[in-house]
Amino acid sequence: MDIDSAPRRLLADIFEHALEAVRGRAVVRRALAARGIEGPVTLIAVGKAAQSMTEGAWDALGDQIRGGLVISKPGHLIAEELTRCGLDGVVGGHPVPTDGSLDAGRRLQEVVVRRGAETLLFLISGGASSLVEVPAAGLGLAELARINRWLLGSGLPIEAMNLVRKSVSRIKGGGLLTGLEGRNLRVLAISDVPGDDPGVIGSGLLVPEPRLASRLATLELPDWLRDWTERALVERTGIPEQGPEIELVATLDIAKDAAAAATADAGIEVHPHRELLEGDAAACGRSLARRLCDGPAGLHIRGGETTVGLPERQGRGGRNQHLALAAAMVLAGRDDCFLLSGGTDGTDGPTDDAGGLVDGGTRYRAERAGFDADATLAAADAGTLLAATGDLIHTGPTGTNVMDLVLGLRL
Repeated sequence: MDIDSAPRRLLADIFEHALEAVRGRAVVRRALAARGIEGPVTLIAVGKAAQSMTEGAWDALGDQIRGGLVISKPGHLIAEELTRCGLDGVVGGHPVPTDGSLDAGRRLQEVVVRRGAETLLFLISGGASSLVEVPAAGLGLAELARINRWLLGSGLPIEAMNLVRKSVSRIKGGGLLTGLEGRNLRVLAISDVPGDDPGVIGSGLLVPEPRLASRLATLELPDWLRDWTERALVERTGIPEQGPEIELVATLDIAKDAAAAATADAGIEVHPHRELLEGDAAACGRSLARRLCDGPAGLHIRGGETTVGLPERQGRGGRNQHLALAAAMVLAGRDDCFLLSGGTDGTDGPTDDAGGLVDGGTRYRAERAGFDADATLAAADAGTLLAATGDLIHTGPTGTNVMDLVLGLRL
């Protein structure tokens, strides 16, 4: 099967249309144009979309911005643009915190404690959980890295993972609000979490979590982690009960609606599915592929965020590549079914690829290249196989992050 076929190009184009609808620069510019800010502004942007969101704020506010801090992951900041705007940039770690994450936490605290009449404009997107951190007393970088590596391989949903992250942090779960009473705050956020819960986005830097201890108690955690969380919870004092309004400027539903509109414009039947994808990525991929094969012709649009239980030694890939490869095994031999699974932030797990675009020939191409698809899935090495078959999606940083988008096309 031609890996540069018209159906594959169509899926890639629809994915790009969806991304355009939720890019940080455009959505922040629109939000600030609709309701501006009077007087000087200190800007604080944190997350994978921090650079793009900052550009949108500068488009709308210009010289009202009198400095601030922009925190993102490696390869996602444009230093010369930040300097031109009078802003400082800090590179944190993702998906595991690094020394840069701790430096970002220190500098963030320095910015927010400065007293003044200016408005603090927060621009928050996914990834903030690992990019910036001020750990509870007794926890250092090694402990934070161990916690996050365990969480990433645990198979826990993102909401549960963020409960743990909040418990061991001085700034998450509303901890950053300490000392901000009476300040003028404006918060714009791009949602990368199920249900668009502001308290889960970036582990809720500005959203108090009053039931943290009781919710944490319901999770099954190893003894060493339970001990750390219980000791750290003792420090969570003085956090206000109420946080500021969080304005959601981009969500998965907006991206899905844009994909549907682009599909309809192409004259193809659209089948939107509102239920969120979750659970094991491989099981989800197989289920979606079977439903695609048995379902009506047209484009099926889904989104969400699955999980992957990682082996002791992980190969190359992420949940979207894992899902796509599992789907490809079901689609093998079909010439009428195609599936794209991509991270809307342009990355998938610890890789710089967004995901995979597979078809009925993917498994055949893999076997020709010497791969056993089942063994590759077991080794969490889908990225290596998909690179060999020409089925990886690479977009580079997209300037947004609204979970994962899965597009299934049946001719």
